[in-house]
Amino acid sequence: MTIRFHHVSVSVADLDAQRRWYAGALGFTEVVEEFEVPEAGVRTAVLQTPGGVRIELIARAGSARAETFTDPMDVLRAQGYGHWALEVDDLDDAFAGLTSAGAEPVWPPADAVRPGARFGYVKDPEGNLIELIQPAAS
Repeated sequence: MTIRFHHVSVSVADLDAQRRWYAGALGFTEVVEEFEVPEAGVRTAVLQTPGGVRIELIARAGSARAETFTDPMDVLRAQGYGHWALEVDDLDDAFAGLTSAGAEPVWPPADAVRPGARFGYVKDPEGNLIELIQPAAS
């Protein structure tokens, strides 16, 4: 069996605003798929970066965030998915660019466990946690 990453799905309150933010801040500009399930109050957009990374943004009428958190360790109080991670070439540049685009800084760029690697965390405008990872130089 061959396994490849396909996409991550994020439940959002405002699909149109999040589409604009993910396109402008992270380059998710290609619309791969859009659909609605009117009887369930669901609207979905699958977006992709030029490099092929995909995100599915799903808005459901009446949905609400179950819990908020203050940092990446706080989210571990609940089981299930806690964040999604993106590999970046320049962590400082990515962190600064996302925070100036409206992301909330959560954990500033820091050294990772793996020597030479670095990481940081931000929240998108609706509070979804994103980890940024700059791998060690080869």
